[in-house]
Amino acid sequence: MNQNIIPRRLPVRVRRFIMFGAGMLALGFLTILWLGWSVMLDGMTSFFLFLVAVGGATIANATGVGGGVVFLPAFEYLGSTGLVSITAAQIVGMSFIIQCFGMTTGSLNWLGRIYDHRAADTGVQPRAFWRLLGIVMVMALPALLLTQASFDAPPEAVLLWFKTLSIALGLTLLVTTLVSRQNALPRLEVGVVDYIALAVLGLIGGVATAFFSVGVGELMALYLFIRNFPLITAAGVAVMASSLSVLSGVWHHILSDPQPWGMLIFLALGCTVGGALARHFALMLGARRLKIFASLWITLSSAYLLFVH
Repeated sequence: MNQNIIPRRLPVRVRRFIMFGAGMLALGFLTILWLGWSVMLDGMTSFFLFLVAVGGATIANATGVGGGVVFLPAFEYLGSTGLVSITAAQIVGMSFIIQCFGMTTGSLNWLGRIYDHRAADTGVQPRAFWRLLGIVMVMALPALLLTQASFDAPPEAVLLWFKTLSIALGLTLLVTTLVSRQNALPRLEVGVVDYIALAVLGLIGGVATAFFSVGVGELMALYLFIRNFPLITAAGVAVMASSLSVLSGVWHHILSDPQPWGMLIFLALGCTVGGALARHFALMLGARRLKIFASLWITLSSAYLLFVH
């Protein structure tokens, strides 16, 4: 029998890495629980925040469009209406922290799919996948850290720019999805132009992530969707790029701003659950319906906050 068609389990190194990542997530959650136990919120508010986190992380990890696109508008609404006590200065930092849980959980989930030879669709070859991710991170991480160290934009201005950027991102994704051919074969070969484009987008995305907590993954997902790469590749690469970005940039906020740890207990837990569910949600909907759903969510929620709220 041809060995290439025998279903194989995940490579040992991949399974070990997933177990290590899960252990680090558990340690991080225990740390937040220790910091926020004495200031935990009441039951109904906590449950509401948990549901917001589950929904936001599911959408973010299913599409590659980072959780900040969902969380920042939600946090601004909750804070401005007085439902929870959040200041404008805390919103971006909170988004960084909870995305560390949601996007990292999603990354470990997508990682298993990439190497699962029993699956019908695993996207581009793993070597090409890691090259895509690597070229973006080489450009994005220095840009993110340098921007954080050099600029301190007013929180209110950041939120205004973020909502405008989100509307543009959502509309672009919607238009490109609607005009693309439904039966077009997915692209499985990565060309030189793709590496160059993603390097440029990584630089831009790193700067954007420093201000908004999102940017790298969103630009990657948008580009890869437009280029018609498989859902596994587009969402997987974008989610991992977001995870690496927020893990690198979260320390700036932890060390410089006080955080509402009692609130973050339930948000971190919800994001972890959402990150675990997201891949199944994405594969159930399919790439086209998923992109339409995500683009409408992003555009309408950001437009509401920009023009109505």
